[in-house]
Amino acid sequence: MGFHDTVFEKAKNLHSHIVLPESTEVRTLKAAAKALKLGLVKRASFIGDPDEIQAASRRECISISGVDIIDHRKEPCFEEFVETYYQLRKHKGLEPDEARECMKDPLYFAAMMVRKKLADGMVAGAVNSTARLIRAALRVIGVKEGIKTASSCFVVILSDRSFGSEGQMIFADCATVPSPDSTQLAEIAISSAETGKNLIGIKPVIAMLSYSTKGSATGRLVEKVRVATEIVKERRPDLVVDGEIQADAALVDHVAQRKCPGSPVGGKANVLIFPDLDAANIAYKLVQRLAHAEAYGPILQGFSRPVNDLSRGCSADDIVGVIAVTAVQAFSG
Repeated sequence: MGFHDTVFEKAKNLHSHIVLPESTEVRTLKAAAKALKLGLVKRASFIGDPDEIQAASRRECISISGVDIIDHRKEPCFEEFVETYYQLRKHKGLEPDEARECMKDPLYFAAMMVRKKLADGMVAGAVNSTARLIRAALRVIGVKEGIKTASSCFVVILSDRSFGSEGQMIFADCATVPSPDSTQLAEIAISSAETGKNLIGIKPVIAMLSYSTKGSATGRLVEKVRVATEIVKERRPDLVVDGEIQADAALVDHVAQRKCPGSPVGGKANVLIFPDLDAANIAYKLVQRLAHAEAYGPILQGFSRPVNDLSRGCSADDIVGVIAVTAVQAFSG
């Protein structure tokens, strides 16, 4: 069973409610209808002017009869949402009128629905930029307790099942944090381990990657990874983690025997934490293209409630897949 099939089957049993604030966007209209038809969600909600949403669906001949349409500016909870957002952001100098303007934005209103547990998760990004989506999610939903870093990962499925967990791996952070410091890198590792466990069912074995293995080289970047590894061990002694470690030692047993004998991770890693976004993004794309691996993501992580981003070049089926992932995240961990 492939990644999509596994996630879809999990989602079908969870009866979740996902909110989709980009509600006049054609691909989003199609995806919401399909997700409901497939039983991936119990409820899907659009946010915005009902006349505009209905007109868009008629224009594209898309039936959205099962989708909730929330005219957010007329909702009884609108003023409550405005007040909540004002209280959240007044220490940053936000004025009440500014809070009201933000809540008129479907993206912010949807995020507040997720914060208030009126929806289980949010999916957007077909229209909005990643930066704008993450900014709204950070300001409204916030991050998990004990985590200050929102990040992302990719699920990578290799045809060679001898690597990772029968070919399944997590690569992070491929899309969100450009140059993490040691604490951020540690939090990316912790979040990625949870994503791997909850989403694809692996027992995380985390490699904190570097150009050095156990002191074979020195330098500021090596030290960053070394410190991050110690932070992970201190915060989460239950996790299997090691670093700094080179990619070949993390993935290939006979290399690990030479470079880091006795490492609990050497040759067994299924969660790869790269030292920065450059390395992670380049790596997953090389593996995807040269090794013909499947790569699913970016999957956002570290938020207190689920929110996921879309590529602005995504298809309707891509959105359906992200809806399913978000549904699973909502009932995991």
